[in-house]
Amino acid sequence: MTTNNHTAAALQALDAAINDAILNGRALEAFETYYDDAIVMQENDGPETVGKDANREREIAFFDAITEFRGASVDHTAVGDDVTYSRWFYDYTHRDWGARRYHQIAVRQWRDGKVIRESFYYG
Repeated sequence: MTTNNHTAAALQALDAAINDAILNGRALEAFETYYDDAIVMQENDGPETVGKDANREREIAFFDAITEFRGASVDHTAVGDDVTYSRWFYDYTHRDWGARRYHQIAVRQWRDGKVIRESFYYG
């Protein structure tokens, strides 16, 4: 059982809802629903982006820069104490980065049914 009164099964269901929304083109809807107002997001060892407004802008800029989307999938998930993990595969073309095909680990830390921190790890 986790420390914030959410069972592992409850966190797994919340995490699956986010992943499902992303896979079905509703990432921003999931962001509004499941992310805390004080959300901190970080890419690899890059600078943290703090707060829902700043992260919303970052998310919108990312999705607006995708010029061709070829696919995404989740092949592994795990749940720990107040944390969930997802292993993603992405295949898209980005306006600034070009063609991208890679695996990424998304780590979400939870409090009271909301994501309070999300870190992305990829090479």
